Amino acid sequence: MGQRSGRQERSKKPEMSLSENMKAEEEDDREENKELKTKDQRLPLVFGVADLKNGVVSNTSPLCCLITIRVTSSLYRITVPPYASLKRNNVPYQMLLLLEKMQSGKQKAVSPIDLAMCLSTHRVNMFIQHDAAQLFLTLWNLVKRQMKDQDLVTKLSDLYTICVQEHLACQICSSEMKRNSNMLTLPLPVLDSNSHMLKTLEDCLQCFFHPEELTGHNMCFCEYCDKKTPFLQSMKLVHLPQTLTIHLKRFCFERSTNVYKLSHCLPFPQELDFNAVLTEQQSQAHGSEKAAWRYEIFAVVAHSGSTNSGHYCAYIRSLTECKWYCFNDSTVCQVSWDDVKCTYGHSDLNWGQTAYLLIYMKKHPQ
Repeated sequence: MGQRSGRQERSKKPEMSLSENMKAEEEDDREENKELKTKDQRLPLVFGVADLKNGVVSNTSPLCCLITIRVTSSLYRITVPPYASLKRNNVPYQMLLLLEKMQSGKQKAVSPIDLAMCLSTHRVNMFIQHDAAQLFLTLWNLVKRQMKDQDLVTKLSDLYTICVQEHLACQICSSEMKRNSNMLTLPLPVLDSNSHMLKTLEDCLQCFFHPEELTGHNMCFCEYCDKKTPFLQSMKLVHLPQTLTIHLKRFCFERSTNVYKLSHCLPFPQELDFNAVLTEQQSQAHGSEKAAWRYEIFAVVAHSGSTNSGHYCAYIRSLTECKWYCFNDSTVCQVSWDDVKCTYGHSDLNWGQTAYLLIYMKKHPQ
């Protein structure tokens, strides 16, 4: 999944007694407060509840991908850091505090300034427009790295990890290479290999798993032929998780390194059955695994704006009420499925909302 190593180096300082440790911790806290004072004064300008340009949900919409019922229960099982400075810098703990504030129901809206401060200490710049998919990956890596219980990390990974098998076959000697890869999101193109606009989410899935010939400058070195040869590259689906996050690659890079947004209409279904979309050759899984590849949509993270500036909001379906809600900065309102469908996109609406992340949950027989 392109994740950085979660290994942490042990401190080389000699161990101190508990009283000395607490005293040192208090001194560190005072120094840290001085360093963060200026940043603390600036953050409300960016994360202020009523700020419409860089609002609350705008910069934290990827949390919608992480915070589900099972993830919430996992956060309640984390080891609480013992000292104030450690608590401030611990992403899972700050997410837990934010959840508790939201669930208390004492405020109309909750400002995530403490979480933002925490992320800023981990080199997450809070004063730029982030790509939601990349920020989701960053949050995910920080959460996993700071969780002490490896069994909890494994269970959390199982909830989101997608497994695909990459195939490379030499077209000269027929030698074949296979490799399993894990992904946090399924990155689907919205254009085909000829740069034609794909019309549905199912078309995007077919395009992603369609074999591609690697010829010309794209040829690979074959150790059996001892030279570069044409290859056939293909992907096969091995495993799908409980919560499936689909990343629609709406931002396109031109040869001139310019980036532009693809806003054309791309419908996505309320229910998605991978067995009805993929062929037998496009999957590498057993019957029991494939039988569970039926999903229903849970949330949509939508982007409005351009590549240079914009805004994120989230549409989430309540699992208890089966009603849709729109989370837009400090405003939460009930919406209909027709309102969610407005995020399909439209080529003539450059600043209109377009779905960027789709979160699907596995359907259960009951």
